Amino acid sequence: MANPITFKPAPVDPHLELERRLARAPREHAEALLVVYDILQAAHDNGTLDAVHGLITARDKIAGRLAEAANTEEGKTALLNLLEAAKVLASLDPEVLAPVAQAMRQSSEQHKRETTPPSSWQLFRRATSEDGRRGLSFFTLILTNLGRSLKH
Repeated sequence: MANPITFKPAPVDPHLELERRLARAPREHAEALLVVYDILQAAHDNGTLDAVHGLITARDKIAGRLAEAANTEEGKTALLNLLEAAKVLASLDPEVLAPVAQAMRQSSEQHKRETTPPSSWQLFRRATSEDGRRGLSFFTLILTNLGRSLKH
């Protein structure tokens, strides 16, 4: 009769595979590691690492104060308002918002250059120009929708 073959699998040490992968990492990921070192150095140079370290070491105190603030009526209202403001920002189309932001910057620069307030006639001419009417239309739409939402 035949003798059974004994098979005993070699014990697997998960740490050996990790050590092998770690030994190969500098060769396989050299460029990425250099980028990470550059990021770490920049974060160290401008104090970002110190700020992160402070946040981590003070996390219990920060979390405690945030919890205390959130437990007040004002804190709850502020959090709800923050969530609603985030919804509004998320609903804005960036392609529409970018020109509005640019127009605000241009208007601010023009306003700074004005040495005296415009006359009523100048304001009337601005408001009745094609661009003025387009802007007024936008703001009256906002006011109309705001008024409609306040009815309910």
